[in-house]
Amino acid sequence: MDQLYEFWNLAGAVRMFQGAIQAMSRSYYAKIIPGYKSGEYFGIFDICGKGASFVGTLLVSVITQITGNQQIAVFSLSFMFY
Repeated sequence: MDQLYEFWNLAGAVRMFQGAIQAMSRSYYAKIIPGYKSGEYFGIFDICGKGASFVGTLLVSVITQITGNQQIAVFSLSFMFY
């Protein structure tokens, strides 16, 4: 991205889909876990989400410091989606 409008277009696309994807993932997760242990499973789900948030931020900052390039740092987050 070289222009400001490219950033805002991408931000708009992410905004449109991020909430729906998060809601769908939680409802699908609720379907596949045993109902009598839903509290335990959702606790683990939330801990993993918070851990991923911490690890992602740490990864971007460390790689940016090492390489000096934020684009490489953001690209390195792609492994977290597999």
